Amino acid sequence: MGTLPPKGVWQDKFRQLDEVWPTTNDYRAASGAPGHRYWQQKVDYKIKVALDDAKQRATGSETITYNNNSPDTLKYLWLNLDQNQLVKGSDPINARTNDGDAKESFGSMRLTMAHEKSTQGLMVSTVTDEAGKPLPYIINGTMLRIDLRAPLLPSSTVTFSLAWTLDVPEVDVFRTRGGYEYFKDDKNYAYYMSQWYPRLASYSDNDGWHIRQFFANSEFTLEFGDFDVEITVPADHIVASTGELRNADKILTDAQRQKLDDAKTATKPVVIVSQAESTAKESAPSKEKKTWHFKATNVRDFSFASSRKFIWDAQGHEVEPGRTVLAMSFYPKEGNPLWEKYSTATLIHTLDVYGRFSFPYPYPVVQSINGNVGGMEYPMLAFNSGRPEKDKKTGKLTYSSRTKYSLVSVIIHEAGHNWFPMIVNSDERRWTWMDEGLNTFLQFQAERLWEKDYPAQRGEPKDIVDYMKSPTVRPIMTDGESLDAVGANAYSKPATALSILRETILGRELFDFAFKEYATRWKFKRANPADFFRTMEDASGVDLDWFWRGWFYGTDNVDVSIDGLDEYTVNTQNPDVEQPIARKKRDEEPRSLTAERNEASAKTDDFFKMEVDQKPELKDFYNQNDRFTVSNADRNKFNTLVKGLEPWEKALLGVGEFAYVLDFRNIGGLVTPVILGITFKDGSTEQLRIPADVWRQNPGKFSKLIVRKKQISSVEVDPRLETADVDLENNAWPRKIVPSRLEIFKQTMPPSRNLMKDMDEPLKKDEKKDEKKDDDSPTAAPTL
Repeated sequence: MGTLPPKGVWQDKFRQLDEVWPTTNDYRAASGAPGHRYWQQKVDYKIKVALDDAKQRATGSETITYNNNSPDTLKYLWLNLDQNQLVKGSDPINARTNDGDAKESFGSMRLTMAHEKSTQGLMVSTVTDEAGKPLPYIINGTMLRIDLRAPLLPSSTVTFSLAWTLDVPEVDVFRTRGGYEYFKDDKNYAYYMSQWYPRLASYSDNDGWHIRQFFANSEFTLEFGDFDVEITVPADHIVASTGELRNADKILTDAQRQKLDDAKTATKPVVIVSQAESTAKESAPSKEKKTWHFKATNVRDFSFASSRKFIWDAQGHEVEPGRTVLAMSFYPKEGNPLWEKYSTATLIHTLDVYGRFSFPYPYPVVQSINGNVGGMEYPMLAFNSGRPEKDKKTGKLTYSSRTKYSLVSVIIHEAGHNWFPMIVNSDERRWTWMDEGLNTFLQFQAERLWEKDYPAQRGEPKDIVDYMKSPTVRPIMTDGESLDAVGANAYSKPATALSILRETILGRELFDFAFKEYATRWKFKRANPADFFRTMEDASGVDLDWFWRGWFYGTDNVDVSIDGLDEYTVNTQNPDVEQPIARKKRDEEPRSLTAERNEASAKTDDFFKMEVDQKPELKDFYNQNDRFTVSNADRNKFNTLVKGLEPWEKALLGVGEFAYVLDFRNIGGLVTPVILGITFKDGSTEQLRIPADVWRQNPGKFSKLIVRKKQISSVEVDPRLETADVDLENNAWPRKIVPSRLEIFKQTMPPSRNLMKDMDEPLKKDEKKDEKKDDDSPTAAPTL
């Protein structure tokens, strides 16, 4: 049970999240660990699929064995048909919007027109039981329900089969997470097969069936299981796949198998299929077929890529004593020289860094495939974009610094997804940050360990400031389909929050132990947000509810203003000490303007001379003694005071140090540690770290007394930019002048259209030779 929210204007920023988090039970413990009765389903697949390179079509059949490990009896099963998002008239298509203006990009307009003509989707032809008899089923958008002949009892299994076809979507047109890419220069294809087969939906202790439709914004929620997959492709294709190749003796040449064996102990990538070999196949496609056979154990999905264009390199890497993982890259010649230099090396770096922060990579292979899908992850492999630019005149391939570092980053990120969510499972469709945010945090750690001053885009507190103060900011704990600015919200903000938690709040030792504990606890299990939050608190020994509430459940930002600094010295109450100090202070005050001008005028005009100076007889005792004169009565009073004090109280009166009262205001609303950079008048500096608990009594403001032996000249809040403070102009006392640059430009008017001149311009002819159109081939990339 939770507590009622407090009344009035006061806000309890440290209020516990008990009423927000799910109640703990036998399945999920209060510590954040799996409970002693934790369970999850298991789904095993045997799949046969054939790629038709002429029609860009996949035809498949699969047999699924569903293991009901839950305490519930199930009367039906739900499957995901994610490709049905592309079916003409589907809810995901009809729910697309634009910005409400009369503008649309070429790509977006092309997509809209493609949707109108779409023949895409997973076309299920049969669903049968183990005896081959038809099972009743119904398709609801991107979901398929199978009604079982008999209820599936706990600790029981059921086996059934499906047959289906899939017209593989063109990635450039449909902007999908997978599909095919057409290379018009050599008229070849590469296939990046994702969400390509009917997959069991998840059934969990807290949600039952996960039946949320796939709108393509958020991702997947799946069960672990074993896969046995046979992939039939053109004989000259190279296939990269989840799992291990089981028929290499039938698929690969003796030389290729030897190179793969050599790669296991190599210190740099070994080329299995060279650029010369792959290029030679482009002009003479094989009409024969080959079947590649892969098996994968304890994975939640299965993906593969296939093309005759693939160059293939590999290198083994020891992830723990006695166990080597084979890191492999597959890419067309268009990816070189960038890919041969960086892809496999980046995979190995990822294995090291992610293994250090969580657990050693448990699978036998990790793979990076170059495609035009941006970046997308699956068990044991990832599709990654990024290629050099080809000079149209010289044909030379070059790449920019941005292209290089973007490639390294995307490979780290997508390969890193093997840990989150491929092994530490989560509901990606609902909580995008649980895989993207945690993974981006580790990506940031890997980037910082790649090279000095790596141009990381996400993770540094200063880089999230613009989003934190934007009007579109939404809580991290927002449903994945309702997110705006997904990259900032689900990637950058949680990664930054965890960086702050590690570097500024918990410290590395506590954070790293707790984070690794979470990863280890939920390895090959499905975690919820509360499991992560509770584990981080349980393993670090720190109550962090205020942090989760502010960073993950709220939209406040960090904006701490230092509004004042008052300097004091200790009043000794000794009149012989205090009165001279008071007189000096009086004497240092600016003189009265009237008195100053009268004194100047008195030099030339007697009218302005002081009356008592002209008549000395008017002076008396008080002209020699003022309010700062010390009397014996003052001394007796002080001596009496001292006699009644304890020794420690007497010592305090004799302290000659400086006391300061600093006033702070929380403008942004997000409670945070207050880090102060203090500069003293002698040039020395000090850092003072005030914990976030300082905001408990009043989350809006506080004053802080500090005592120092040296005199302070200035104070700055967050001098190292470690809390994502959104306004640095109020961080210093005294206030600083913020330098910037003023750009001066020449004002010009846009040229008006001169139709008379334009009509005289001759029509330019296309200098290129007529190129034969590919309209006679059904494999030509469609033009919209």
